[in-house]
Amino acid sequence: MLYLREEFKQAWESQDPFDAADKLEGEVFRAVKTRRTLRFALGENSYFAKIHHGVGWKEIIKNLLQLKRPVLGAENEWAALKMLEELSVDTMVACAYGQRGHNPAWKDSFIITEDLINTESLEDFCRDWAEKPPPFSLKKALIEKLAWVSREMHAHGMNHRDYYICHFLLDVSGGRDNINPNDLKASLIDLHRAQIRSKIPRRWIVKDLSGLYFSAMDIGLTKRDLFRFMRIYSEKSLREELNGNAGFWQSVDQTAKRLYAKEQRRPKG
Repeated sequence: MLYLREEFKQAWESQDPFDAADKLEGEVFRAVKTRRTLRFALGENSYFAKIHHGVGWKEIIKNLLQLKRPVLGAENEWAALKMLEELSVDTMVACAYGQRGHNPAWKDSFIITEDLINTESLEDFCRDWAEKPPPFSLKKALIEKLAWVSREMHAHGMNHRDYYICHFLLDVSGGRDNINPNDLKASLIDLHRAQIRSKIPRRWIVKDLSGLYFSAMDIGLTKRDLFRFMRIYSEKSLREELNGNAGFWQSVDQTAKRLYAKEQRRPKG
């Protein structure tokens, strides 16, 4: 499988795309034995690249014994991007993707996306909300946006596995104090662990939603805010949802609070 947008077709003409991806240089964010993530420039534009090499059978078996689905390359991210694009969910724009090899332990792959410039993670954007509450209309719009994204993703068989507010990048190109609640763009990123199937097991939905709630616990959310999320996510009245699905939301709440307590025990610095 190989996809190259026009600028990469031209830049890598007469080169092996996998070799060209391996030779990319720029600001490295992660570099381990089997994966490298970096920001680089091509012409006047900025991009992100994730280059994967085979993880080996030892790593695959270790993950399976821990009941985890191993990440074998860029295929997860490519599939997740395509799905979110079809659902009209804001996310990254793919510019190049390649995968080669049939042995799952030794596949080579890469994915390149446009750099989401003039954005700020929701973790940073909302950091001071507990002390300096935002306009009600903006808070309401963001809660409804994240509830809608969560619903669309889960309803179509995709769970994120690293679902935190830091993985939403808010477009602040007009200035962070001039965000239009009626025209929000919050792009979901970090999709390399995403899973797609016909129906998501309940525990993975709980994991996603509890992770999102855990990551937002310090930004001054009220019960009304949580109820608003639940209504949008479920597409039901609050009374109907609490009467029919209370156990599910209790699991989300309890899991989020365990995550929060664990984070508070972690040594700082």
